[in-house]
Amino acid sequence: MSETVPLNTPRSKTDLFLSFTVLALQGFGGVLAVVQRELVEKKRWMTQAQFVEDWAVAQIMPGPNVVNFCLIIGGRHFGLGGALASLAGLLLAPLAVVLILASVFGGVSDAPWAQGALRGMGAVAAGLIAATGIKLIGALKLNPMGMLACFLVMLSTFVCVSLLRWPLLWVLLGIGSLACAWAYLQLAKLASIEVPS
Repeated sequence: MSETVPLNTPRSKTDLFLSFTVLALQGFGGVLAVVQRELVEKKRWMTQAQFVEDWAVAQIMPGPNVVNFCLIIGGRHFGLGGALASLAGLLLAPLAVVLILASVFGGVSDAPWAQGALRGMGAVAAGLIAATGIKLIGALKLNPMGMLACFLVMLSTFVCVSLLRWPLLWVLLGIGSLACAWAYLQLAKLASIEVPS
């Protein structure tokens, strides 16, 4: 999608509620792939670059990232009421589904077919997350840090968290601080070029 095409906005708090309800009911194993497809590609409420920026903010805030993300989107369009409508849409229907499934699954959770189903769903969820990550790489071409710096940040974060098993808080404070400083320097450089002295 072109960054110059006019974006849509949610029509009402009800639209936010229903949109996030639909998102949540599709999000088995994580909603990153679904949120990106629905809000960027289908509804066109934001560009790919805006999605990456808002998702990054939601990731570093305490709490579940999709909850943080829905609060950001709802609050941006309708203030506190929009944030609460988005949150209610994200949580109410899935809560009902989870309670029903928990009561049904409790009786069969030790069955081999149920354990196999859970393992299969885990693989699908991992694939969805990986596919969405690959799809979002294109948005980095607009990042002021530059593609090389973005790839170095991604690679070092992956190595530190996945391979070295460092605590996420320390990785965020260390690599995140360095990335923020580099982005600040690059934005300052761009501003000095655009505004002649």
